[in-house]
Amino acid sequence: MAKPIVLDQEWLDRIATQVNGLEYGSVLITVHDGRVVQIDRTERKRFDANAAKQGQQAPAQIAPEKLKAANG
Repeated sequence: MAKPIVLDQEWLDRIATQVNGLEYGSVLITVHDGRVVQIDRTERKRFDANAAKQGQQAPAQIAPEKLKAANG
């Protein structure tokens, strides 16, 4: 039978801190032997393509040397 999860106020505060301000994403809580041992936060940033197109007439051009510098 599974052990009941033990959550003290410190862990509840840690979980609330990770969830607060999260617009898009997930919070993964890892439990071992009925105790929370880890919290992972994955945050996503979403950008509206239509809003970006309204702000500019032509697509942004990135100079090839800047791409080369960024990749290597």
